[in-house]
Amino acid sequence: MKITIVYDNETSDEALKPDWGFSCLVEAYGRKVLFDTGGSGSILLNNMDTLGVDPRSIGEVFISHIHFDHTGGLSAFLDVNDNVTLYAPSSLRGVFHVKEIIYKDEPAELHGHFYTTGLLDHMEQSLAIKTEKGLVVIVGCSHPGVGDILKAVNQFGEPYALIGGLHGFKEFEVIKELEIVCPTHCTQHIPEIRLSYPGKYIQGGVGTIIEI
Repeated sequence: MKITIVYDNETSDEALKPDWGFSCLVEAYGRKVLFDTGGSGSILLNNMDTLGVDPRSIGEVFISHIHFDHTGGLSAFLDVNDNVTLYAPSSLRGVFHVKEIIYKDEPAELHGHFYTTGLLDHMEQSLAIKTEKGLVVIVGCSHPGVGDILKAVNQFGEPYALIGGLHGFKEFEVIKELEIVCPTHCTQHIPEIRLSYPGKYIQGGVGTIIEI
């Protein structure tokens, strides 16, 4: 399993452009799933190009919630590749040139090994992918709360890794059983998370690659 961050607030590579928002490419079980699309289509596509990611090779897009910093690049992405299945909250409207839209507001298995929490607090869904080591949980902003998200994915298996925006999360004991934590985007307490769990912390940013 490989996760490549293609959109984030930070980068350690001058060839990649940081911007407010989040997107990552998940490659697992023969599938390529783009999780969220950042805020700018041009930045998203340029970062993909620099990283050697062909948007036309992606078969699925998963939208966590409808805030612009997670959906802003969707239209530009679909201009390049509309032959995708889009998993989206029912509140996302106005998307027409796409092969298939599947609205998911309830917890569900999307297909083998891939799950959604459904909309928690009626606002945000998270993606969970089952691996031999446990569930890899990918979040957009964690508006419903990290604790509630991890509880929601427990129905599919034991959480192993957490990747994405954690917003104002500071109940650090909630993640003590995880093996990998990569806080990105809107996370307000990254230094505290890094100091609390140096052995499981992974620095985020555009271009970060996590292999599990």
